[in-house]
Amino acid sequence: MTSNTISTPRKAAHDLGATAPSFSERFETVRCRTAALAEPLEAEDCVVSSMPDVSPTKWHLAHTSWFFESFVLAQHAPTYRTPDPRYAYLFNSYYLQAGERHCRAQRGLATRPTLEQVLQYRHHVTEAVLALLNNVGADTSHPVHALVELGIHHEQQHQELLLTDIKHVLWTNPLRPTYRAQPDVTPAAVAPLGWIDVPEGIHRVGFEGNGFSFDNEAPAHRIFLEPSRLANRLVTNGEYLAFMQDGGYTRPAPWLSAGLTTVQEEGWTAPLYWEQSDDGWTEFTLGGTRPLKLDDPVCHVSYYEANAYARWAGKSLPTEGAWEVAAAAAAVEGPFAESGHHHPTPARSGPGLVQLYGDLWQWTRSAYLGYPGYQPARGAIGEYNGKWMADQWVLRGASCATPASHARHTYRNFFPSATRWQFAGIRLAEDA
Repeated sequence: MTSNTISTPRKAAHDLGATAPSFSERFETVRCRTAALAEPLEAEDCVVSSMPDVSPTKWHLAHTSWFFESFVLAQHAPTYRTPDPRYAYLFNSYYLQAGERHCRAQRGLATRPTLEQVLQYRHHVTEAVLALLNNVGADTSHPVHALVELGIHHEQQHQELLLTDIKHVLWTNPLRPTYRAQPDVTPAAVAPLGWIDVPEGIHRVGFEGNGFSFDNEAPAHRIFLEPSRLANRLVTNGEYLAFMQDGGYTRPAPWLSAGLTTVQEEGWTAPLYWEQSDDGWTEFTLGGTRPLKLDDPVCHVSYYEANAYARWAGKSLPTEGAWEVAAAAAAVEGPFAESGHHHPTPARSGPGLVQLYGDLWQWTRSAYLGYPGYQPARGAIGEYNGKWMADQWVLRGASCATPASHARHTYRNFFPSATRWQFAGIRLAEDA
């Protein structure tokens, strides 16, 4: 943003005490990272909502501040004062117990507060949280620490949403503007498709131990798996194009009934952001429109499309339990959002599973439900995950828009069947 920037909070992290700085620095780093993601944009870009699922960049900048204001400062900083009480209505998302909220589909119609005022609001909230952390000190048992930790990961989710949302906004513009020039990735021959065994038996899944997790990742519990195999890599554009050329979007055989209805009603003929011209297929990326690269993983496909492709290929999508068991021993590494590439890359040859993290979220055939014994937290914060446990599918892994510190093998992302604007792709599975 050429005329609006976020300033660094006046208090440096090393001034906040002997043991609190590491936590405060994490908080401050995440806050600055969100603002940095908006830097390539003009103010006009930040106001637009291109469909109901897409929120304006300005709203993401404000909502993540509202989250800290509502769930941290309002409860634990009695002297805190909001710059404008009306922000609570504008920047609440879906927390019904936190009060009334602005209609999601109309977020792009709110030209005020201005982007500059939203950035000032962010600064105001950041300063207040840093002061609160300074007052709390090193007592990690204080509830402020747990709430700020949740707020950090909530903000990282919105960093990813900011990228996926602005991609749709820019693509909707006939000029197809570029978000940011993308670094070149050295071409490599795509890894041959192979299969990794997932052993039969009783396995323990879910988060346990130290560190952060969302409530929907617990409690850890046992599952039984039949023997199966997971594809070692993601499905490529070239492989998906073969499905399309075989009448993939017109033949009813591989489609779920609701999926075929959606295809016909929405006029889908290819993944989102693909376009065909006399010169062949192109794909819109955050680095602009470019010729379709056949070895890149196919992305921006819905659960319906992923499931139809798997059926066409004579395979299936993995269950989330099989994915987690197979991924448990793998390193959580990949070309995450920090790489600046923001697009999946071809699979390089290597042992075991590749492209687990940092390329695309991977659809599973598991419905998004609570684990045995799951109970949402009390109050509005309990609406974070638990209220969505219906008509959604679990995705595993992490994408090229996911911050590296936000990924882990127990993470359960989830979206409805027709969702396409997220960085989601396909990993096949088969019975052993």
